[in-house]
Amino acid sequence: MPQTSTEPFAPLGRMSEVGFNILVALANAPKHGYEMLLAIEQQTGSQPGPGTLYAAIAALEERRWIEPIATDDPRRPYQITPDGQRVLRVQLAAQSAEVRFASSTLADA
Repeated sequence: MPQTSTEPFAPLGRMSEVGFNILVALANAPKHGYEMLLAIEQQTGSQPGPGTLYAAIAALEERRWIEPIATDDPRRPYQITPDGQRVLRVQLAAQSAEVRFASSTLADA
């Protein structure tokens, strides 16, 4: 059976909320840390602490789901990688399925 492009990411399970929010923040354009904080606040209504944010950035970079962009700017902008985009799609699909299930369960109650 041929493997689809998202199958290697299916066994990842849940990623951290901050990691997910970083991938969402980077989905439309590269950003440096402070821009990510602002984007996450716009998305969720709250900001992670700087330590939480930068730990999640390091973990995502280690997995090669995001990467720094070479620049002379002292701030370090990051962009989502193709693997990061695939992971984000898998996570969105999983969350959508959870929402559909929860909604149908609530409707049946």
